[in-house]
Formats: sequence, structure tokens, C-alpha cells
Amino acid sequence: MKKTPLLNSDISEVLSKMGHNDTIAIGDCGLPIPDETRRIDLALVKGIPSFIDTLKAVLLEQQVDEIIIAKETKEVSPKVFDDIKSEVGEVKITFVSHEELKNELKKCKAVIRTGEQTPYANVILKSGVVF
Repeated sequence: MKKTPLLNSDISEVLSKMGHNDTIAIGDCGLPIPDETRRIDLALVKGIPSFIDTLKAVLLEQQVDEIIIAKETKEVSPKVFDDIKSEVGEVKITFVSHEELKNELKKCKAVIRTGEQTPYANVILKSGVVF
């Protein structure tokens, strides 16, 4: 049995295979996930699991050098933006349009779909190294 907190085997598998600068995304339940990108669907019902709880769980396992978020997040859902900043700390933040973020999903190793229904509750995490 694993000793680390993250129990989801699909997320653990993807994270264990990621290298420096690889990306994984966490999104709300409405984020369109490209057919060619692996989908890890956690959504149960409205709000469960939440975006921020999912982000917290992933950050327990992943070293992150940079996050990519839609500039609309800061404008439309400032609480989500503040929560993201609080969780990632001093990590570099790159702002793109929501359309650009959706295009970047094609490059992600996976997109984790949550039950979140807050507009623009989406983030791409760029993997760092622990050394």
C-alpha cells in the first residue's frame, strides 16, 4: 500500500511518468478535453470533487515549476485565482487566453476532470524536478 497521500492510481501513474516540463491539467467539469489527451474523470456530482481539493492532492505529489491559467480566471473567478496562488506559492504564473489554454491541453499527459462548476477553474501544471 502506498505511503503517500494520493490514492488515485490513474493520477499517480501519470505523475510517476512525468519528466521536467511535462504538463498535466486540472479542470472544471465543462472543460473540453481533446480526444487525443488522456482523461482522468473524477467528477461525481456538482462540486465533487472540487477543483481546489484536487489541486491540493496533486500538489502533494508533483513538483511544479510553472502554472498556466487563463487570464479570464483572474477576471471572472478571482476567488479561484487567489486559491490557486495560495496553493502553488511562488511558482511562476503564465497567463494565456482561455482558447490558448484549451489548445495547450493537447500537449498535456492527462487532464483531470473534477466536479467543479465555477467558470475558468482550470490550470495546467508544468512539472519541475526535485533536485
